[in-house]
Amino acid sequence: MSSATPPFPDRIELAGEGLVLRDWTEADLAAMPDLFDHPDIAYWTPIVSPFDEAAARARLDLARRLRAEGTTILLAITVDGRAPLGEVMLRRAAGAMEIGYAVGPAHRGQGLAVRAVRVMAAYAFERLGVGQVILELEAENAASVAVATKAGFSLLDVPLIEGEEKGRPYALQTWGLLSPAP
Repeated sequence: MSSATPPFPDRIELAGEGLVLRDWTEADLAAMPDLFDHPDIAYWTPIVSPFDEAAARARLDLARRLRAEGTTILLAITVDGRAPLGEVMLRRAAGAMEIGYAVGPAHRGQGLAVRAVRVMAAYAFERLGVGQVILELEAENAASVAVATKAGFSLLDVPLIEGEEKGRPYALQTWGLLSPAP
């Protein structure tokens, strides 16, 4: 864990922009396959595919392990603290905090990703004291480019992050948002 930012709390619930971002719970396991078992999520994210009940259990366990390790927060995106509509991530990265997200196909078109990214960025700036948050996404992912733009991020002039995931090559652009001046 980086000593540059405070540790993550054991439990988190963030409210803002008409959303409640909260920890995943056992009660969410049945809803998770409907959110994550989709070709878009399989293609654009590292989330396992197919995403079934076993994958849901593994994802909940992963969320808890990463939080305990102090590296990553995975929160359910909700409008009222109840039914999950997607997920938002905050991960410690070199010199910044990285945000990621996935919204279930039935819940797209409501601005959930943009609002969740803004709430998570505000948390990183205000509670963790980071100076910058980043998004890493593929230029061809028009929906994510739109989220980055609408959330106020700018494309950074840094090298692409290249690799392979699920048997396909990718090249990620880095988008950044600086902490607002105090």
